[in-house]
Amino acid sequence: MTAYWLMKSEPDECSIDDALAAPKATVPWTGVRNYQARNFMRDAMQVGDGVLFYHSSCPEPGIAGIAHVASDVYPDPTQFDPESPYFDPKSKPDAPRWLLRDVKAAKKTRLLSLAEMRATPELADMVVLQRGSRLSITPVSAEHWRWITERMLGS
Repeated sequence: MTAYWLMKSEPDECSIDDALAAPKATVPWTGVRNYQARNFMRDAMQVGDGVLFYHSSCPEPGIAGIAHVASDVYPDPTQFDPESPYFDPKSKPDAPRWLLRDVKAAKKTRLLSLAEMRATPELADMVVLQRGSRLSITPVSAEHWRWITERMLGS
């Protein structure tokens, strides 16, 4: 059964345009440093799951594209790189703390802004819209996925 996710990326690190331009439109989802988000990738995500590609930490945050989970989980190499902002000196190659999955961009959409999402009653209970929600990866219900992709993004 397909699951759905909202995955946040800072567009100056990896935008939907960057993902679409990547070889085979696939990018490794590096830099996740929250245990709950990591556990979603490790325990709940499956190859083929749908992804709402969300631009965060930018002038106008929001959903910028559609993607799919494209790989099984594997260690995030940035945790071992002392030059990386995601370096974790406590993580060891024989016992990695941080994992990732590859994401394959399917298409760029019109930007569905955070403000527009908040103003849409049908989306009011989305995890990303809940007070205090700061996770970079959140589950999306099938109903919200359909509403967003069919009614709001015309996918």
